[in-house]
Amino acid sequence: MSRKFLVFLVALVLGASASVAYATHSWGGYHWARTANPFTLKLGDNVSVNWDNILTTAASDWTVSSVLDTAVAAGSTNPKNCKAVTGRVEVCNSKYGNNGWLGIAQIWVSGSHITKGVTKLNDTYFNTPMYNTPAWRTLVMCQEIGHTLGLDHQDEVFGNANLGTCMDYTNDPSANQHPNQHDYDMLAQIYAHLDGSTTVGQSATNGKAEVDHNDRRTWGKSIRTSSDGKSSLFVREFAGKEKVFTFVIWAEEK
Repeated sequence: MSRKFLVFLVALVLGASASVAYATHSWGGYHWARTANPFTLKLGDNVSVNWDNILTTAASDWTVSSVLDTAVAAGSTNPKNCKAVTGRVEVCNSKYGNNGWLGIAQIWVSGSHITKGVTKLNDTYFNTPMYNTPAWRTLVMCQEIGHTLGLDHQDEVFGNANLGTCMDYTNDPSANQHPNQHDYDMLAQIYAHLDGSTTVGQSATNGKAEVDHNDRRTWGKSIRTSSDGKSSLFVREFAGKEKVFTFVIWAEEK
């Protein structure tokens, strides 16, 4: 077992940030159940026209993976509410307000299997000069979709050298806009085994475990703090052993 992997395990248990890039960045082994590889995961398009190309780019980037394809499909939710739909990921943008977050990703899990997910992009901040750039939009979209596939961050220290992946915390988004080979290798490892059933595919049943993205009190407990002292990951448990994880990218407040 490598030293870096041991560092990752300690950080995971303590909810702290590692000061080095993760040797593995699966999030707890959570993955979409499926019976064959590659499988296709739909990304519901609930975004406005100025986000369409960014979503298409992210879908193309993640489809480079050998084990999965991400396909943009018609959206199935109201962008303002952005409710999750079983079997797919809904991607939304809206003016969600001055609530502190730039983007969030949420995954619903049952056991070790992801059952649905959402990506939300807060135009309250993306409409400001600081964040209204292709680089920031591309990085946040790419990272939040990556979380819904079962990936964690490779590094959570903003001052570390950029790793050339959107799964890296950075102050320079121009350097980290797309997945890198380590992301694709990690997905191949996560999805190396097949399951006897599938959680992929749209269903009419959305479930009862909903989370209000505008009220962080409903996200549950914080289980990780990034190097800037802000909570970056939350978990909430519901009846029936269903959990919701919320990954947060905070906006820089000025």
